Amino acid sequence: MTPPFHPPIGLSLNRTARLVGRAFDDELGRAGGSLPVWLTLLTVKMRKSASQRELAAAIGIQGATLTHHLNGLEQAGLLVRRRDPANRRTHQVELTPAGEEKFLRLRDAAIAFDKRLRDGFDEQEIEMLDRALARLRGNVGEEE
Repeated sequence: MTPPFHPPIGLSLNRTARLVGRAFDDELGRAGGSLPVWLTLLTVKMRKSASQRELAAAIGIQGATLTHHLNGLEQAGLLVRRRDPANRRTHQVELTPAGEEKFLRLRDAAIAFDKRLRDGFDEQEIEMLDRALARLRGNVGEEE
């Protein structure tokens, strides 16, 4: 008897990640943002005195990509960059009042989307999913 066919985990995971990522970006779009805007605002909010280099590392993007996002957010009046008084070669990034408002709108959208994803799962299943995803990351060499 032939064992049942199971698609490769990587294929299923990739397909799911793309679908969930698009849906999340759509949700953020309805709230007036996008995934790059949300990740940037969230990271600036959580790392109040971080340099641009530290922010890029926290988001997981290159410095030039972050600079592009920061330029757009600064032009939109959502953040300001100031020279670090202790090190004039680096900038500190802070949210403006408009940036705080945008952060709150996008945070609400992210929370609503997370609730949608959790629909139908109990707490034990969420914990199992977290462990399975951590194991997959470990299997491809990412250390926690």
